[in-house]
Amino acid sequence: MTRLFWRAADIRLVRYLMASVGALAVDVGLFLLLLQAGLLAALASAVGYCAGILAHWLLSSRTVFQDRVAITARDRTRQKALFVASALLGLAITTLIVGAADAASLDPRPAKLFAIGVSFTATWVLRSKVVFRARI
Repeated sequence: MTRLFWRAADIRLVRYLMASVGALAVDVGLFLLLLQAGLLAALASAVGYCAGILAHWLLSSRTVFQDRVAITARDRTRQKALFVASALLGLAITTLIVGAADAASLDPRPAKLFAIGVSFTATWVLRSKVVFRARI
């Protein structure tokens, strides 16, 4: 039974990783498209990030945690709010790590890669244990 549990958890984690890659592609793709269209970089970044959150919700709720999506409208709204809060926490983690590296005169690119890993781990834990917690 324990082995089956870990296998299922591994599959869910792989699906979550793929959903994250898809959401990142939406985020960066839209960001680059809007930059090319002449939109200010900060606004293009914000729009891309928001689109990435939406893409991640759709992918996560339909392919990763489909068995844990809330049934009632009220509970689903709560779940969406928690999902956005977890995304904002991921953004804060990334911003703090990259900002700290920059303040320490370190190359922000490796810091960004490190931050992506930390943010991914934090949002995975929050989403799997809180946002999409198993129904009892």
